Amino acid sequence: MTLRPMGYRQRLVDPTITRLLAAVGAISVEGPKWCGKTWTSLNHAESVFYVSDPTNNFANRTLARLDLSLTLEGAQPRAIDEWQEVPAIWDGVRFHVDQNPGAGQFLLTGSSRPTDDATVHSGTGRIARLRMRPMTLVESGDATATISLSGLLSGEPIRTAQGGFTLGRIVQLVIRGGWPGSIDASTENASEIAASYLDSLTHIDISQIDERRRDPEKVIAVLQSLARNTATMVGVSALGRDMASIAGSEPSASTIREYVTLLQRLYVLEQIPAWHPALRSPVRLRQAPKRMLADPSLAVAALRASKDDLQQDPKTLGFIFESLVLRDLLVYAQNLQANLWHYRDDADLEVDAILTMPTGKWAAIEIKLGYPQVDEAAANLLRLRKKLAASGDPPPAAMIVVVGIGAIAQIRDDGVCVVPLDLLGP
Repeated sequence: MTLRPMGYRQRLVDPTITRLLAAVGAISVEGPKWCGKTWTSLNHAESVFYVSDPTNNFANRTLARLDLSLTLEGAQPRAIDEWQEVPAIWDGVRFHVDQNPGAGQFLLTGSSRPTDDATVHSGTGRIARLRMRPMTLVESGDATATISLSGLLSGEPIRTAQGGFTLGRIVQLVIRGGWPGSIDASTENASEIAASYLDSLTHIDISQIDERRRDPEKVIAVLQSLARNTATMVGVSALGRDMASIAGSEPSASTIREYVTLLQRLYVLEQIPAWHPALRSPVRLRQAPKRMLADPSLAVAALRASKDDLQQDPKTLGFIFESLVLRDLLVYAQNLQANLWHYRDDADLEVDAILTMPTGKWAAIEIKLGYPQVDEAAANLLRLRKKLAASGDPPPAAMIVVVGIGAIAQIRDDGVCVVPLDLLGP
């Protein structure tokens, strides 16, 4: 019998947790605050220890620091929530698994990553790391998964179907985001929740991570700049120039790097690495990662954008929509034990996402807000296939355009698959 919370919505990482619990002694479930880590871990746990429980002046935290063994005692799998508040728990779990071999003993949840010197051992072979993100549209019930990425990579035919999203619905989804607590909220309430999340992040979380006070105005300027440049290869110098236009002065490059690193440690900033088609490929690539906030609602909140703002600014909405799709693709890739990358070469040929499977198969994916952009996206994908073929690299198993509004699911005569977002799943 697990501690499954009432009303729990199944998550795509649940089967992965089940698989890992059968293979390793402990799992570290890592991700931004409020993305569902605790509930998902409870769905698999038989007992739980809440490190951050404020009862009796945070007695649990004190107890963990005084006598670590009491933290570990309980029916297994035992969940230890927000372990990073007492970093010694990591080494305690690793040592316990060493001394008591066996799978499925602990589930650690963490919403920030301690510094490298906060723990003594990496936990390799004892603790498996698992990234968790806000809910995808499939998990929230907004997409049907009628068309699967795995099916497209296997060459399965696409059943013709009309996408159902409207511009207004896309706007609602990016404002609401994928936070489990916002799924059933009104658009107005969800907007307030995302704004509150950013307020806590800028005034509390980013300073608590290493107990050093940060200037909230600089933090929000970094977040606003990342939001304005979401899902792009924005670098530190570009962030600095953008922040100067927001805050009136440009922070040093070292300050920007520090804040970017802190946002990564809080799992609020995603970085999608550049893809290398082959080790000896002659294609010259740009190496910078794509950067985006962990959920589109955070970008909307950082920009202080309203429904009307987004509906009247299709360019900004298009970038935020891309980050919505990339968020879901990251989760779908993890579900398939695959990796997600982006592609851009020195000739400025850019493809939004590359999905690579363990088998060596890969898919090239373009993301477009509306159907009129499909021809342009398809041309990009065909250029990439031709370019890689000329250099001797293997072709993609699938070329996919994910569309938000107005698309009909189909395979075009040129082989490009058009998939409405509300039909896409892993």
